[in-house]
Amino acid sequence: MATFTERMIGAARLDRAIFEEVEGDQGATSQAMLVVVGAAVAAGIGAARSGPTAIVWGVVATLAGWCIWAGLTYFIGAKVMPEPQTHADFGQLLRTIGFAATPGLLQVLGILPLVGGLVILVAWLWQLAAMVIAVQQALDYSSIGRAVAVCLIGWLAYVAAMFVITAMLGGAALLGGALAN
Repeated sequence: MATFTERMIGAARLDRAIFEEVEGDQGATSQAMLVVVGAAVAAGIGAARSGPTAIVWGVVATLAGWCIWAGLTYFIGAKVMPEPQTHADFGQLLRTIGFAATPGLLQVLGILPLVGGLVILVAWLWQLAAMVIAVQQALDYSSIGRAVAVCLIGWLAYVAAMFVITAMLGGAALLGGALAN
C-alpha cells in the first residue's frame, strides 16, 4: 500500500494502479479530502485573493463542489451509463476524484508574474486528465471515451446546478437586502 505522498505523486502521474488502490481503500477518503483542501488553498493563494476569509470560503465551496461532483459522476456513470462490469459506490468516486485534484496544488504558482495564468491553465488541464482516469478506474470502464463522456455530462450538470444555486442565493440575498431597507 502506497503512502499518502506516493498516492499523490501517482495520481499526478495519472497512474491507474494508484487510482485503483485509492478506490478500494475506504480509509483514503480523509486523504482525498486533504488533497481537495490543499488544492483549494493553493488556488486561493495563486489567484492572489485578498485575505484568509476568501480562502476559507473557497475551501468550503470546493469541498461542497467535490461532493456534488462525485455524486453527479456516480449517478451518471454507475446508474445512467454503466458498462456490464461497472460496480462502484459514491465513496469510491469521492476518493478517486479527490486524488485527481492533486495537480491543483500547482495553482499556488499562479501568483507568479507573467507565467501564473499559464501555470493555472496547465494545472486545470492536468486535473481534468486525472479526473478522466479516476472516473475510468472507479467505474471500471474499458473505454476512456465513456469516462470522458461521463465527465463532460457531469460537468454540464454541475455548471447548471451551480448556476441555479448561485441564482437562488443571489436572489435570496437581494430579497433580504430589500426587506432590510
